[in-house]
Amino acid sequence: MTRCRTLLWLALLTLTAWFLAGAAYGAESPKKMNVLFILVDDLGYMDVGCNNPKTFYETPNIRRLASRGMVFRNAYSASPVCSATRASILTGQAPGRLGITAAGGHIERAITKSRFRTPEEIADRPKLKSRKASTPVAATRLGLEVETLAEVLQSAGYATGYFGKWHLGHEPYSPLEQGFDVDIPHWSGPGPAGSYTAPWQFPEELNFEPNIPGEHIEDRLALEAVAFMEKHKNRPFFINYWAYSTHGPFDAKAILVDKYVKKVHSVNAQRSPIYAAMVQSFDEAVGTLLDALDRLELAERTIVVFYSDNGGSTYDRIHNVPATSNAPLRGGKGEIYEGGIRVPAVVIWPGHVAPGSKSDALLSSTDWYPTLLEMLNLVKPKGHILDGVSQVPAFLSQSDPRAQLPCFVPHYFLKAGTVPATSMRRGKWKLIRFHHDGDDQRDRFELYDLEADIGERVNLASRHPDRVLALDTEISNYLSRIGAFVPRRNPAYVGSITVDAMK
Repeated sequence: MTRCRTLLWLALLTLTAWFLAGAAYGAESPKKMNVLFILVDDLGYMDVGCNNPKTFYETPNIRRLASRGMVFRNAYSASPVCSATRASILTGQAPGRLGITAAGGHIERAITKSRFRTPEEIADRPKLKSRKASTPVAATRLGLEVETLAEVLQSAGYATGYFGKWHLGHEPYSPLEQGFDVDIPHWSGPGPAGSYTAPWQFPEELNFEPNIPGEHIEDRLALEAVAFMEKHKNRPFFINYWAYSTHGPFDAKAILVDKYVKKVHSVNAQRSPIYAAMVQSFDEAVGTLLDALDRLELAERTIVVFYSDNGGSTYDRIHNVPATSNAPLRGGKGEIYEGGIRVPAVVIWPGHVAPGSKSDALLSSTDWYPTLLEMLNLVKPKGHILDGVSQVPAFLSQSDPRAQLPCFVPHYFLKAGTVPATSMRRGKWKLIRFHHDGDDQRDRFELYDLEADIGERVNLASRHPDRVLALDTEISNYLSRIGAFVPRRNPAYVGSITVDAMK
């Protein structure tokens, strides 16, 4: 009798343990979180209301994002140009490691590996003799051997949709070969074909025609993304809404342009009505996406990321007015100064990130790959090298994962008037090494205290030689670690060359 009671008691204990284990498993295994990654093109740090209450542009839906999540005040693109930053997000790798260090994703020639020009190539191009540094040829394609964030999520059962600008090459390097089930409009150009408002000029084979006369590209793509949400609302999805806005060509809805014409003030550095209208159209698309998440009751299980691929363009001019102003930040798109690489950023992670919070942690575009994998409880592919770090501790206001933040720009971008450079930020200090730009083609240095001088106006390099040496050592170690093609001293340099000689 005693033995039977003992066996019965053990059976009850076992059943209870199974029940509790099942309950615990259910509690720890909710439905997978969705991801909506919103990337805007060329939108400056000072263009959005959550960073700049006095901005000329109206961005209520970006403010809405900020009210639901965390605003990062020290967020950076891995490059001041778009293709490089896009590749860094998708791979978690530095542009210098990938070789994608310029904005060449629309170029017809497919280059997957960076390299240096031969002496013969330099000799055939007189213009190159006017440059103190010999720079690498950048890759124009994201190689298929690198497992993208989309491929990892696709393998984990996510529906993956891409909407908007890619700029990392057409087939066989398009989103459809890089982990996305859907790619609309499946166009590899740097901006929308022809214009933002229909009639567009996309090739007929893409079968991407306007639904209504004069349709705006962002209105249409937001609706396409919403349709994807609706179709996959009962399974996890990863949506990249990577807008064409606010890249050229510069055109917008006439009614919005007229609205901002009435608001223009000549003393305001941000005063382009067309650019302002473009910003508003993008913001309205963000609102369409958020409304859909709310309507479909998906908001509480959707991670939302909002980021820009580089700083605002200050060299593009619209009716002889700069597209935007990043002041008080120095410079803009294409430049290694803060105006070129500091970007607006918001993350929403329901149940984890405090709504309406702010963070001063350093954040790089390379960080999104490891960060999202940790947020989704996924493991990075075996052998995949990461230059980014997970920002989950920063999201939870526990610690700042990054001690340093590098940026590598090994090219002469003529429109921005730049020279090849690498920067390293540690704490409030930022050192810029301009490769071979000094006397006798030696490296030239600029050191800034960003807390006291956010505009990078006072070069402190001569006052702090020890700090310059320490940060420059970090630059050298970083470039070595990622295997970058570091600009070399140009032995063919002959000084400045006249315009006639360059023809």
